[in-house]
Amino acid sequence: MVGSLFAMATQDRFQRYLEAGRAFTEMTRDQAESIVKDLVKAGELQQKRAKKTVDELLDRSRKNAEELRKAVRSELQSQIGALGIATKDDLVKLERKLTGATKKAAAKKTTAKKAAAPVSAG
Repeated sequence: MVGSLFAMATQDRFQRYLEAGRAFTEMTRDQAESIVKDLVKAGELQQKRAKKTVDELLDRSRKNAEELRKAVRSELQSQIGALGIATKDDLVKLERKLTGATKKAAAKKTTAKKAAAPVSAG
């Protein structure tokens, strides 16, 4: 029971982080323009600077989205490493190693057969 409550609380907290990150990083042009219009109306921003401010907001949103992706990617890699789960790269390396070992074994077997074959007198 306690474990499931902890899991639910952790999942809820994780969900809130995702939603906050999504809201912070997925600003659309319409949302940015709406924010800037409100600032212009409030007199906190001059009309001629409005377009530049919209572009700055969108640029910042894109940068924040990329930073969030990097952080999530890094955390996932860390967690996967801690769990000991094989990555795609690990599997590729293992496949190469097995392919090389199989080729060496086949070559040794062929060499051994040739050495064991009777020599015919001709």
